[in-house]
Amino acid sequence: MNSHNPIWKRNLKVLSLCVFIAGIAFSEIMPFLSLYINTLGKFSHQQLNFWSGIVYSGTFIVSAVVSPWWGKLADKKGRKPMILRAGIGMAVVIAAMGLVQNVWELLLLRMLQGVFAGFISNSNALIATETPKSNSGQALGTISSATTAGTLLGPLIGGALTSIFSYRVTFMITGGLLLFASILVLFLVHETDFEPVTEKKLDKASGVIKALRSPRLIFGLLLTTLIIQAANNSINPIVSLYVRQLLQNHGNVVFISGVIAALPGIATFLAASRFGALGDRIGTHKIIVGGFIAAAIFFFLTAFVQNTLELGILRFLVGFSDACLFPQVQTMLTKNSPAKVTGRIFSWNQSAMYLGNIVGPLLGSLVSGLYGYSMVFIVTTIIVLVNLLLFKLNVINNL
Repeated sequence: MNSHNPIWKRNLKVLSLCVFIAGIAFSEIMPFLSLYINTLGKFSHQQLNFWSGIVYSGTFIVSAVVSPWWGKLADKKGRKPMILRAGIGMAVVIAAMGLVQNVWELLLLRMLQGVFAGFISNSNALIATETPKSNSGQALGTISSATTAGTLLGPLIGGALTSIFSYRVTFMITGGLLLFASILVLFLVHETDFEPVTEKKLDKASGVIKALRSPRLIFGLLLTTLIIQAANNSINPIVSLYVRQLLQNHGNVVFISGVIAALPGIATFLAASRFGALGDRIGTHKIIVGGFIAAAIFFFLTAFVQNTLELGILRFLVGFSDACLFPQVQTMLTKNSPAKVTGRIFSWNQSAMYLGNIVGPLLGSLVSGLYGYSMVFIVTTIIVLVNLLLFKLNVINNL
C-alpha cells in the first residue's frame, strides 16, 4: 500500500464522485415526475396528486422493507458487490421508466427501484469499514457532502435535459449515469479489509444485536436518524406554500421556492466534512448535541419570519445543523459497531431514514392543514427537542 495514497483515500475519492453522480441521477427526475405521470393518462387534479404521492413514495416504502436483507448479504458477500448490484439494477430500471405506457407500469418500476436500493448506503458502509476509525468522521462527512451536492444539482440538470430532449430520454440518460458510476466502482474501488461473516448466529437480527457492545446506543442512533429525517421532511411539502403566503401571491414563487429549498443542502455541503473532522477530535456526540440545539432554535424562529429573506437565511442556517446530524450519526454507528455487522447496521439506518422520509411529509401536511404553515415549524422544534432528550438518554448515557 502506498503510504502517501493508501487505498482508503482512493476509495473515498472514487466513491465520492460516484455518490455525487448517483445523487444527480436520483434527484433529477423528481421535478418532472408528476408532469410525466400526467402524460400517461387523463387524470383529474385529485387523481394526479394521488398518483404522484404513491409513485414517489413507492420506492421508499419498498426500500425500507428490503434494506435489512441487502445489509445481511453485504456482510456476507462484501459491500462492493452490493454497490454494483444496486447501481446496475437501478440503471436498468430507471432507463425502463422511459418506456412505460401507463401509470401502473411506472409504479411497478418505482417499487422495483426500491428493491435495488442501496448504492449510497453501501458506499457509506464500505468507506466506514475501510477507513481508519480516527478519520471516519471526516471521510463520512466528505461522502455525505458529495451526495448532497449531487442531489442539489440533479433537479437543475433534470430540468435542462427535459427542455433539450424529453421526459422519456431523460430517464434513459439517468440510467446511463448510474451505469457509468457502477463501471467506476467495478474498476477503481478495492475492498481490502472485508472478512465475510460466516457465523450462523449472525444470520438473524437477534444475533447481530448480541454482537453489539451497546445495543441501546445503536438503536438510539437509529431512532435519532428516523426523527432527524421526519423533522427535515415535514417542512418540504409546505416550503413553496409558505413562500407563496409570505409573498402574498406577488413575485416569482416557483423560482424563490427553488432557491430556498436548495439553501440547506448548500450549507450541508460546505460544512459536513469540517464538522466530521472536528468530531473526530472532540467527540462526535458533542457535534450532534450542538446540531440539535441549533436546529431547534432555527426551526422555532422560522415560524415567525415576515419575509422570504428571513426565511432564506434561517433555511441556510438549518443546513449547518443538518451537517452536524445525519453524517455524524453515521460516524457514531461506525465507531460503535463491529466491522462484521457494519453492512447490517447501515441498512437498518437506511430503513430508519426511509421511514422518516415517509412520516415527515405526512406529518407536515397534516399539521399545516389543521393549524397553518407556521405551526409546522413549532411542531418540528418540539420533535427536535424530544430527539435531543432521547439521544442523551439512549446514546450519551451508554457511551
